[in-house]
Amino acid sequence: QVQLVESGGGLVQAGGSLRLSCAASGRTFSIKAMGWFRQAPGKEREFVGFLRWDGGSTYYADSVKGRFTISRDNAKNTVYLQMNSLKPEDTAVYYCAASRGLVSSLAAHFDSWGQGTQVTVFS
Repeated sequence: QVQLVESGGGLVQAGGSLRLSCAASGRTFSIKAMGWFRQAPGKEREFVGFLRWDGGSTYYADSVKGRFTISRDNAKNTVYLQMNSLKPEDTAVYYCAASRGLVSSLAAHFDSWGQGTQVTVFS
């Protein structure tokens, strides 16, 4: 099993930046990809992006492409979500997730989840 702990959420003005962190522990050697998802009130969970553990390639949702960047620190087993040019519509609870099998934008392919961290963007 993989345990994930997120941090770094908060309140930010539109146009600002935030960096979220996700620290992984447990069977980290089994991770194939780390993903970020978000869920706004009254909406379904939405894919944000993922990073493949082998090679480090990334893939993003169109809604965040060019504004958000996923990176990692292998030594710390930590993945980051750098969010720039934030918009009020980015307001949501952000979750990191780990996949030990198939890698895609589908939440069902991620089998370990963090507790979530709130990001609120005000105009």
